[in-house]
Formats: sequence, C-alpha cells, structure tokens
Amino acid sequence: MSGTDDDAVSATEARGLFGDWKAAPAIVLAVSGGPDSLALMWLVARWRKALKRGPSLSVVTVDHGLRAEAAREARAVKRLATSLDLPHRTLRWRGDKPASGIQAAARQARYRLLADAARRTGATHIMTAHTRDDQAETVLMRLSRGSGIAGLAAMSRQTARDDIVLVRPLLDVPKARLLATLAKARIDFATDPSNADPRFARPRLRELMPLLAAEGCDARSLARLASRAARADAALERMTDGAERYLEFLNAEPRRRGFDAAAFTALPAEIRIRLLMRVLSSQGYEGPPQLGKVETLVTALESAMSEAVPRLKQTLAGAVVTLGGERLVIAPAPPRRGRTC
Repeated sequence: MSGTDDDAVSATEARGLFGDWKAAPAIVLAVSGGPDSLALMWLVARWRKALKRGPSLSVVTVDHGLRAEAAREARAVKRLATSLDLPHRTLRWRGDKPASGIQAAARQARYRLLADAARRTGATHIMTAHTRDDQAETVLMRLSRGSGIAGLAAMSRQTARDDIVLVRPLLDVPKARLLATLAKARIDFATDPSNADPRFARPRLRELMPLLAAEGCDARSLARLASRAARADAALERMTDGAERYLEFLNAEPRRRGFDAAAFTALPAEIRIRLLMRVLSSQGYEGPPQLGKVETLVTALESAMSEAVPRLKQTLAGAVVTLGGERLVIAPAPPRRGRTC
C-alpha cells in the first residue's frame, strides 16, 4: 500500500488489492453495514466496473437476530448496493441461540449462511473485510491462549473451505484508511455496540492496543509477526510432508495407518506433533485434536519408547494410538456407547 495510514484507498491501489481474483467467475461480498465491509463493497464495485471482464458480484448481509438495529442496517446496505448496481440479499440466523460462546456461534452461522449463498449463486469465493487491525487483534488473542506457530500466523489472505474460497484482500490495510475512504465517498456506516462490549475478549484487547503501540507493539508489528509465523508454518508443513512420505515408504503394512516407531521418534518434536495432528484428524471422528493434548501424547510416546519393551495405548479425538514394539499404529476408535454416526 502506497498511501499513509490516514489516506483513502485509491483506485490504483484497489486494482492491486483485488487483482488476484479478477478471473473468478463470481464473488459474494460479506457486508454487515459496518465501516470496513461498506468500504470493501464500495472499492470492489468501482474496481469491477473498471474491468472489461471480471467476476460477477453479489452482496450478502447476515442478520444474526441479536440486535433490533440489524434489520435497519441491512436495509441501508441494500440501498448502497443497489446504487452500485449490485444484487443484495439479507440472510437470517434462525433458531435458538446459545447461552454462552455467542460470538463464536454467530461467526460459524455467518460463514455457513455465506457459503450457502455462494453455492446458490455459483460463486467460488467469499470476500470479507478483515483489516490489519483485525489481524493484530487475532494475533493478540492467539498469544494469550499460548497458540503454536500455525495459530500465530492468524488469518491468511486466502483460505479454502470445502468448495468455497474465503478471501481477505484488506489484511494489509489499516482500518483508518477504510474510514477515510468512506469519508471521501460520503458514505455513512453503522457501529455494532458489541465491538466495544467488555464482556468479549476482542474488545478488551482492542482497548489495550494504544498502550501496546506506545511500546512499539502496534498493529503493523503484530501483522508482521503473523506474516513471519505464516512463512515458518508453511516451511514446517513442507517438512512434515517429506517426513510423512518417508515414514509411509518404511511402512511394512500399508493397509494400516502407522509408522516405524524408531523412525518417528527420531523426527524433531514439531514434525512429530504435526504428523500426529494430521493422522488423528483423518482417522478419528471427533475433528482436529487440541494441540495441547497432542503435545501430551508425544511426551507419553517418548517416555514409552525409553522402556525396554515400548508399550502404549491411548484414545484421542476418536482415534486409538497404539505403540507396540517397533510400530506406532493409529486407527479409528470404536464408537462410544450411545453414539450414532
């Protein structure tokens, strides 16, 4: 980005921000009515209009049914979308809402509704307005939870989710620049009070940002940390690929998912953890295992391997991990009593 942190985003800059997706057949824009997503819609609409050929665009607003103002804000988004010649649809999160973890549940519901809308319209991509500020806050949240390298990489510019690709073209753009863009275009926006609600972790961390920035830990530095963590994570994933191929080559029983125990133990701890995460996710039925639990399993395996006759059997994430002699085998666990597939 060539402008300062207080400049509006120019049309030239927009071409660079969105150019990676000019060949996409169709894109759904996730627009809530807040400043970031309204600026995204404004910039993308102008970018698409300047193209001779480009993706078709549609706008989707998700009303979570948590605030009375949400319906009015969705109508305001529709008016602006219509003025930009963009089709708009409001989708509602219906049904009972959880008593706790409401923000996480709302986020899952939002992505589910957006993905459904994308499939209905033939869109291959969903575009969101996450900014550098959002990235910095995500890094702080992951730090507070003791995340590993993959967690510190925070949000990526592009993420595949099943058959839909989620893209975040504004991850390197400060929120202040989007506010300046709206001010220049004379576009009003809504403010969600939950963004300042101290009951939630993200607003509390947001309040700390000025103090952290005074010590040099500003949004730019935190976003840089995420970028470097993503680079390290990609390198470690490549190393894990190679280790997996090597262990599969040594596997004397290819029909059973397992490894030569000695060769597995000789790998660096981070590669062992990543391999176990992969195999447990594929063999178990409870979804990806928690990092901390996999780390505990690796420690237990190390201890078992130091015995004269290595033996260990544990269940994790719906998979059974068995160390017997020279082999480490990971297989689906028997269904729990009362559990139906």
